[in-house]
Amino acid sequence: MLRAVRKVLGHGTNDVEDVLQEAVEGLLLALVSFRGECTVLHFACRVAVLTALASRRRASFRAQWSLDVPDAAAVSASPDPSPVEGLSATRRRETLGMLLDELPPVQAEVLVFHCALGFTVEEVASAIGRPAETVRSRLRLAKQALRERIEASSKLAEILEFKR
Repeated sequence: MLRAVRKVLGHGTNDVEDVLQEAVEGLLLALVSFRGECTVLHFACRVAVLTALASRRRASFRAQWSLDVPDAAAVSASPDPSPVEGLSATRRRETLGMLLDELPPVQAEVLVFHCALGFTVEEVASAIGRPAETVRSRLRLAKQALRERIEASSKLAEILEFKR
């Protein structure tokens, strides 16, 4: 569950532990409705992904109403060898997170499971309780929406180093 939360929120986020705790609480509450259609691991990962996505959306909404300036310690704590590369990587992660927030929740969920957590289409289908074809369709729509959004903005394409 920690890995899923970190993949959605990013390693540098201070809220990882809080969101993980919220996800564990959600898992404990959801276990009574667990029907055994997937493994407990997949069920737990789904709860974690949905909780983390909801947390990202709440944070994004709050950020619209406040001025958030990154502190120098957060920028300089990059594990990359050069500060420029670290800043660039942070900017790419934040941009991808913003694009993820713009997707419908069902598409964002499937994209995180498949691309960030490395689940196969069949594993995602089992985890979310939908047919594999539905997962493939949501994955295709999510990728298409991201591609169209990036291609429509030269600034996004530059930040994400998108090759056309």
